[in-house]
Amino acid sequence: MSDYDSPSPPETANKLPVLYSFRRCPYAMRARMALRYAGQNCVLREVDLKHKPESMLQASRKGTVPVMLVESSVIDESLDVMLWALRQNDPDNWLEKGDMQPGVKELVATNDGTFKEHLDGYKYAGRDGQAAAESHRQQGESFLSELEALLAQDGGRQHLLGEQLTFVDVALMPFIRQFANVDTKWFEASRYVNLRGWLERLIRSPLFVSIMTKRKPWQAGDPVTYLY
Repeated sequence: MSDYDSPSPPETANKLPVLYSFRRCPYAMRARMALRYAGQNCVLREVDLKHKPESMLQASRKGTVPVMLVESSVIDESLDVMLWALRQNDPDNWLEKGDMQPGVKELVATNDGTFKEHLDGYKYAGRDGQAAAESHRQQGESFLSELEALLAQDGGRQHLLGEQLTFVDVALMPFIRQFANVDTKWFEASRYVNLRGWLERLIRSPLFVSIMTKRKPWQAGDPVTYLY
């Protein structure tokens, strides 16, 4: 059994945070990965985005996942969920070795800003927008090139800042995965050799696998389910 394969713990549900999540949402993915890494279990409520639970909307009118309820507080930004989890427990010093390094905040801001805009334009252009899709892909590639250059340093790194996984790898990985999945043949034939290896290692990692269990959408009255 790996570190990320443990059964549901004995805590009672009313002592745990409640996390509204959606399995395929990249924002929710990075939140779940940080919570799992930190050993912070939670009551997990999978959301059907077409039929959002009223309890989630009452907590956060933004209507987007993740939304986490911690005692009397509501955390409805994925990076804030990550930071909350790591401040509870950060055994490998993700924050010290990642978030606190110069340039990391800028990487995350670019990922969540211009890169995400081009990712959406690339992914949702549709058949009639092939030229637009290619334009967004090309503009998104400037960020891929930046990450490729980071991974190529020191003769080839395992992760963006060195040999150890940090906050920034987890914050960016779900979005790079989504970009790669728009056209897997293109990505596999692209020049981003180091980035492909980095992405493949993270996709296959026990941490990522552990947070991608398929679950039915939650409804009020359903039995309690946990992140792990």
